[in-house]
Amino acid sequence: MSFISEYGFVLLILACAFGFFMAWGVGANDVANAMGTSVGSRALTIKQAIIVAMIFEFCGAYLAGGEVTETIKNGIVDAEVISPDLMVLGMMSALLAAGTWLMVATMKGWPVSTTHSIIGAVIGFAAVGISVDAVHWDAIGPIVASWVVTPMLSGIVAFGLFMSVQKLIINTDEPFLNAKRFVPLYMFLTGFMVALMTVTKGLKHVGLSLSSSQGVLLAFAIGVLVALIGVALLSRIKVDEEADRTFHYASVEKVFAVLMIFTACSMAFAHGANDVANAVGPLAAVVGVIQSGGAAEIAAKSAVPGWVLLLGAIGIVIGLATYGYKVIATIGKEITELTPSRGFAAELATATTVVGASAIGLPVSTTHTLVGAVLGIGIARGIGALNLGVVGSIFMSWLITLPAGAFLAILFFTILKAIFV
Repeated sequence: MSFISEYGFVLLILACAFGFFMAWGVGANDVANAMGTSVGSRALTIKQAIIVAMIFEFCGAYLAGGEVTETIKNGIVDAEVISPDLMVLGMMSALLAAGTWLMVATMKGWPVSTTHSIIGAVIGFAAVGISVDAVHWDAIGPIVASWVVTPMLSGIVAFGLFMSVQKLIINTDEPFLNAKRFVPLYMFLTGFMVALMTVTKGLKHVGLSLSSSQGVLLAFAIGVLVALIGVALLSRIKVDEEADRTFHYASVEKVFAVLMIFTACSMAFAHGANDVANAVGPLAAVVGVIQSGGAAEIAAKSAVPGWVLLLGAIGIVIGLATYGYKVIATIGKEITELTPSRGFAAELATATTVVGASAIGLPVSTTHTLVGAVLGIGIARGIGALNLGVVGSIFMSWLITLPAGAFLAILFFTILKAIFV
């Protein structure tokens, strides 16, 4: 106990700094998942994408980030096996390790998984630095399974969405008119899906609790509002005869470019909701232990403080604004050629999968989910449409991430123990 009472304030400041560093890494690296497809399909410029992402990443992190944060904070390690002082040092080392790996990956332009980074780091310090029994191995199974299931699921959803676009719009006699007719329905779906997950699951910690029926009604109203805004924007788009001569579907893609603004917003929101936990989950655990004076059992039951989510949200936004452009190009331009109609399907599929996972508190990899969706689009066009070399290097960076996070966490845990204990 004396360890925490003696260094409590210093540890809290350090933990906040490490949490902010990790959040910066999430913003700098993972923002490609939210914005890469929008930039790659030329629906948004990099500058516009960063502004959209800053607003919606922040809202997702602050409004809907609580559920997954709880899993990272309590679900991976056993607070009863680990002494409070080692829990504090371990979670701090996990933050520093994951943040360091993300910084390296971002410099290289690799779209790695921040979820893998932090979970690898937490498992690393607990299993090697303390005891193999300190890890909830039964809880790791569903998380690891989700890394395989979610890319497949989002790939299937993206494939289905893209095929529906082909059937309802592209392969018809009047593709432009059908685009203006059906795109508002896709906009409604986007608004409704993100709103439903947010209002029913994510708003409890900001003091707003709604019943299921109230949540569905509010989400429906938001979906209708999004569709109406979309209709107003689409009414300004006219057929561009000149562009259509060069590329038959140029005017149709302009309609989808409007839709992609909405899916980019939902994707950024979903990403903020799920991936803020990677930065603030360990920080919330440290804050809980320090505030409870070293009582790990009380800390495990304590709610995630609002200011911790806020710190994570601000860190994500700053990381995105300063270094986000590095990784955007890899996902947006190098896996397969994206147009707005293809990019929309990839983004909506990813957002649906990620927001659904956030609602049940499952920390999934947004990177895996989005790459799965983009691969789904590529497969719908034929395997030759994929840049298999880029796909291979992305898979390699994924394999390295978990052990890299674990190794760095063990290293930093040893250093912090030498300093404080």
